[in-house]
Amino acid sequence: MNNNTEIIRDFSGRILGKIETDRVGNKVVRDFYGHILGRYDKRNNVTRDFYGRIVARGDNCGLLISRAQR
Repeated sequence: MNNNTEIIRDFSGRILGKIETDRVGNKVVRDFYGHILGRYDKRNNVTRDFYGRIVARGDNCGLLISRAQR
């Protein structure tokens, strides 16, 4: 499986999480420890949290990482 991984850092350079994108555009959002925070489904154009609830329409993966920091 061909994954592209984007590391998300805060202003001081500390790693907050990462976003893994597969070849069709679906994304998996993970926290610093590698736990899944949620997913973006490109076909349905929705972002879901860990429990499968829709949190936003469109690609809002950064929202999941910012929620985990609270």
